[in-house]
Amino acid sequence: MSKENDKIIITIIGADKVGIVAKTTAALAECQVNIEDIKQSIMQDCFVMFMLANADKSPMSFSEIKDKLTKIGEEMKLEVWVQKKAIFDKMHTI
Repeated sequence: MSKENDKIIITIIGADKVGIVAKTTAALAECQVNIEDIKQSIMQDCFVMFMLANADKSPMSFSEIKDKLTKIGEEMKLEVWVQKKAIFDKMHTI
């Protein structure tokens, strides 16, 4: 059963180019991370994507998943943020 601590929020922002979704989702599949929700759009030539993912079946640690996605961001010249959903929720609670 999934715990709230297994959920992660991934945010990617940068110049739109071919392969952003493909590389990101392939990396998550390799990590055995399930994408539960995904939203993306292009805002004035800027690619923006938010994902809610579940890492409860992943053999990798949160840090390893984050490092893998961050490396893809560096290679593609994108801003990539990976946060635990529980922490994200606490940051946005008043």
